[in-house]
Amino acid sequence: MGRNSTTITVFILLGFSDIPSLQHLFFSVFLVTYIVTLAGNLLIIVLTLADPALHTPMYFFLRNLSFLEMCYTSVNVPKMLGNLLSGDKAISFTGCAMQTYFSFFLGGSECFLLASMAYDRYVAICKPLHYPVVMNRKVSTGLAAGSWLSGLLMSFGHTSMVFILPFCRSHEINHFFCDIPPLLKLACGDTSRNEMAVFMVAMSFDTFPFMLILMSYVCIISTILRMPSREGRRKSFSTCSSHLVVVTLFYGSACIMYLKPNSSYSPDTDKFLSLSYTVITPMLNPITYSLRNKEVKGAFWRMVQRRSFFPLRVPSGFP
Repeated sequence: MGRNSTTITVFILLGFSDIPSLQHLFFSVFLVTYIVTLAGNLLIIVLTLADPALHTPMYFFLRNLSFLEMCYTSVNVPKMLGNLLSGDKAISFTGCAMQTYFSFFLGGSECFLLASMAYDRYVAICKPLHYPVVMNRKVSTGLAAGSWLSGLLMSFGHTSMVFILPFCRSHEINHFFCDIPPLLKLACGDTSRNEMAVFMVAMSFDTFPFMLILMSYVCIISTILRMPSREGRRKSFSTCSSHLVVVTLFYGSACIMYLKPNSSYSPDTDKFLSLSYTVITPMLNPITYSLRNKEVKGAFWRMVQRRSFFPLRVPSGFP
């Protein structure tokens, strides 16, 4: 550690303090968003566990994704809500490091989990006869465990390369959580090697699963277009369209955020880009998967029927 590296023991998360008149509005909006995110993802987990019709690899991965999203949004949003409500924007050095670590652990895990989900859809559409054998319980569990482990390793590399730096320029982080670009701005001395190392790790761990997703969808779209039946094409595409929307939302904002040079860093732009994948995407995932999925909606109505004192009919069109 370099000179004056121990002078900073507490950071200040500036968040949205530059617009004080909107603090209470931001608090209300983010609180509602957080509650909806937790409730929606928890509902997906309960439905996919309770309904035997959803005990398939596709919904096993969706259950993992929902649990991940609940954890991911809980790393940053409660602290942001506390800052908006109380005005106490302090976070300890250790707390900041832990927040960074878990943000990248869960974000990295999501990259690989989305790739696993894309592979599942590839096998289901392109090799349907081999699907029960290829995507058995052992393979599904291994892919999910590998996704979590990959995020763990990536996060360790990212966090260690930033927090070994001495911080002596300022203790104010112009963000609503401890993210790497604003932290690098506070570091003393030449940080170009660290910036390059962070960039290379991001390229390795983000680009690899993205390429797997891209190749899977090239094969999927090619197979769908060769299907003779229009109804078959529509049905096949509907099984992966939700996943494609989630991938676009998550990777679009994350790639813009972390794969750009540090010289183009803009605090205000990066805050709102960060909101898209830390707050908005986790909220939209259960909505995206439930609104476009008859099996999930059917499971929901069956659960309502079982819990109701009065007999209810499951709406027509649901399995």
